[in-house]
Amino acid sequence: MPTRRNPYPAWVLARRTQLGDHLAAARRARRMSQDDLADAVGMERRSIQRYERGERDPRFSDLVLIARALDVPLRDLV
Repeated sequence: MPTRRNPYPAWVLARRTQLGDHLAAARRARRMSQDDLADAVGMERRSIQRYERGERDPRFSDLVLIARALDVPLRDLV
């Protein structure tokens, strides 16, 4: 995959971190492990870890699946 010509601005990285914090908090509120959530949405635990750390941006379709698995509205995650 080609790299970006310009790095993301700081505010985008901050929002990515905020999204990860919301994902982790919602998962913990449901008393789910990262493995449990990954199994529920059909992805690797490593992906959940990366989302929660703010290292990667989840695809929209993955966010929809995660929100459903956590039984929270998508808007509450983002």
